[in-house]
Amino acid sequence: MYPNKIQRERIRKNTDACRFVYNWALETKMRVYDEDGKSLSWYDLNHLLIQLKQDHPFLKHVNSQSLQQAVKRLHLAFKHFFQRANHDEKRYGYPKFKSRKQHRQSFDIPQFFTVDFDTRRVRLPKIGQVKTVFHRRFEGIPKTCTVVSTNTGKIFISIVVEDGKSPPRKRRVTTKSSIGIDVGITTYATLSGGEKIDNHRHLRCALMRLRCLHKRLSRKKKGSKNRTKARLRLARCYERVTNQRVDFQQKLSTRLIRENQAIIMESLNVQGLIRNRRLARHISDAAWASFHRMLKYKAEWYGVTFITLGRFEATSQLCSACGFKYNALTLSEKEWTCPKCHKQHDRDSNAAQNIKMIGLRSIMAPREPREEPVELSALAEASKQEAPSFRAG
Repeated sequence: MYPNKIQRERIRKNTDACRFVYNWALETKMRVYDEDGKSLSWYDLNHLLIQLKQDHPFLKHVNSQSLQQAVKRLHLAFKHFFQRANHDEKRYGYPKFKSRKQHRQSFDIPQFFTVDFDTRRVRLPKIGQVKTVFHRRFEGIPKTCTVVSTNTGKIFISIVVEDGKSPPRKRRVTTKSSIGIDVGITTYATLSGGEKIDNHRHLRCALMRLRCLHKRLSRKKKGSKNRTKARLRLARCYERVTNQRVDFQQKLSTRLIRENQAIIMESLNVQGLIRNRRLARHISDAAWASFHRMLKYKAEWYGVTFITLGRFEATSQLCSACGFKYNALTLSEKEWTCPKCHKQHDRDSNAAQNIKMIGLRSIMAPREPREEPVELSALAEASKQEAPSFRAG
C-alpha cells in the first residue's frame, strides 16, 4: 500500500490504539483472575471497552470494530494457549504484552472495506481510499482484511476471501511419486532420491554488514534524526535477509509439492537444538519450522499427502537396505558401512530414505489391511529400481 502523509498518520493511530486495547485487555484479564479468580470472557471485555473509550477520547477516532478485533485476538491467544496445555497444540505460549518496538504492527478490519481493482484503491473506514498494488485479482466475497506496518516504513494489506471452493482430493500415493526429506545445516535438505540442496546461509552472508550497521547505530545520539536513519538502514538489512530466506523456501517448497504426490518429513525439537550455543545461530537461520509450514499448507492446496514423522521414528543409524541399527554411529561420521549387508551409506541420504520408507508404511498399511505389511527392505528395493527424477527449479 502507498498511503499519503495523512493516511499514513491515520494508520499509525489505528495501530497504536489496537495495541493499547490489546495490552489493556490482557492486563485486565490477568488482574481480575488474580483478585477474584474469575476469567473474563470476550463479551465481558467488549462491554468494558465502552467505558475505556469514555476514559480515553483518542480511541473514538479509530474504527470501533478494529478495537473489538484486538480483544478477539487476545481471546484466540488464550484459546491456543489452553489447547497447548491439553496437548492439542504445541506452538503457542502464554499471551504477552505487545511493544511498539516490534518489527511488525497490525490491526484487523472485519467489514466495511471495499476493493477496487480498476482504480487500484482500497477504501478503509476512517482512513480513506489508499493506493494499493495488487499482486493478483481474486474472486469471491472479501471477509476481513489485516493492515500490517513494518519497521522499515512499508505497509501491506492481507485480505481473506471466501471463494466457495473445496480443497482438491488427495492424489494416489505410489513409491516412485513420494519423497522423504531430511533437513540439516551443512545441507539444507537431502531428498530420498539422492539430491542435496545447499544451504545458502543468508544471515551469515550479511553478518559483516549487520555488525557495521549495529556499530553505527550505537554511536548515534538517542532521539536524533541520524539515529532514526541508522535504525532504518539496519532494519532494511534484516528485512533483506528475511526476504531472501522466504523466497528460497517458497520456491523450494512449491517445486517439491508440484513434483510429488506424497511428502514425508521428520519433526524436530528446534527449541532444544538451539540451546547449543555453537549451532543456535545456524539453526535459527535455517528456519525449518517455516519450511515445514509452507509444505503443509501447500499440500492442502494441491491435494498432496503430507506426513510428519515423530523425531524418534526415523534415524540415520538405521540401514535403509536391511534394517540393521548401527548404534555406534557418531555425529562426526558423515558416511558409514553397514556391518550386516556391507552397504556404504551417506548419513543424510540414508536418513531421507528411512523417512520415506517409514512414511510410506504408515500411508499404505491402512489402505491394504489384508495384504502383508510393507517392509523396509521391500520399499528400499523399490526405491532403487525407480528413483524419482527432479526438474530444475
